[in-house]
Amino acid sequence: MADQYAQNPVGTEPPTLPSLRWDEPPEGPVLVLLDQTRLPAEEVELVCTDVPALVRAIQTLAVRGAPLLGIAGAYGVALAAVRGYDVDEAVTLLESARPTAVNLAHGVRRAAAGYRTAVDKGADAEQAARAALVAARELHREDAEASARMAEHGLVLLDELLPGGGHRILTHCNTGALVSGGEGTAFAVALKAHRAGRLRRLWVDETRPLLQGARLTAFEAARNGMPYTLLTDNAAGSLFAAGEVDAVLIGADRIAADGSVANKVGSYPLAVLAKYHHVPFVVVAPTTTVDLSTPDGASIEVEQRPGQEVTEVTAPHVAGAGAGAGGLPVAPLGTQAYNPAFDVTPPDLVTAIVTEQGALSPVTGAGIAELCARSRQVTIS
Repeated sequence: MADQYAQNPVGTEPPTLPSLRWDEPPEGPVLVLLDQTRLPAEEVELVCTDVPALVRAIQTLAVRGAPLLGIAGAYGVALAAVRGYDVDEAVTLLESARPTAVNLAHGVRRAAAGYRTAVDKGADAEQAARAALVAARELHREDAEASARMAEHGLVLLDELLPGGGHRILTHCNTGALVSGGEGTAFAVALKAHRAGRLRRLWVDETRPLLQGARLTAFEAARNGMPYTLLTDNAAGSLFAAGEVDAVLIGADRIAADGSVANKVGSYPLAVLAKYHHVPFVVVAPTTTVDLSTPDGASIEVEQRPGQEVTEVTAPHVAGAGAGAGGLPVAPLGTQAYNPAFDVTPPDLVTAIVTEQGALSPVTGAGIAELCARSRQVTIS
């Protein structure tokens, strides 16, 4: 089950709760998640004692973001193993929790491989469970390291594309510490530019339909003292037309073998705008987000979200309030809604893909394969 674990009103102090952590209280190991559906009003943790609770947290977006989903999935396998649940069943439940973000399945399979390898070598249940936990912790550490390297590579690329500093960056959805074992993907690049004194403005798309830019990216930007401005998604075109955007930085939930990028819905229109206005469109994601078994963008399964996320407006929970009982209708009863969680940007609209292995430009299938091969060599060595 998942229960409210801790509650801290949000002020101007630094964040007090990590996005995800493993804990071992006397009553048994648990996976503790920062409930992102409660932000920015308050910081509340959920305690997951079993995999079904974690799956619910994933599907309700209490925990979200491609890299963090991979970490959560790995810890979910460890949780099942440590508590004596069916690991194979846990793997099946977790892998299917959200279809588009490939990192989730990657993390699940990595921890499961650690568990099964230990079993094959004669380990008992406790030893095998410990092996799964070790694999999850290794993935967590590697993602934090990858985040730092992506930030470095991304800032170098920005400075090459935009000499002179004073970068005005437009971003979409949320790609900071809330989605990562470190400081994020695209947001980490903007944050590094800010710390280097080279960020003039971070333009933050509110990001429909769940307002993850307004609720989460603006929250992280404010916490880090960054110069930022929030805008409605459909105002981005006027920013480009006014010459106010120097680069677009987004994350990714899946990158196909040809370089097609699935990201939060609204990313593809930004790529089209950027192309027309000759503005670099840069994707920042770890190599774990690349799925070589998905040949192209048309092969990416795009998750469809409930229509009520469009037909209703649900305000974030306010500090001290309980769970909300639904949203305020903004469309006539019975209105059908088209609500894909993601869209797909073809590689010819992507200026560069930045990973922990460096920046790839132009984006080609051969280049994607080389990045992945390089990543495997680093991991093995």
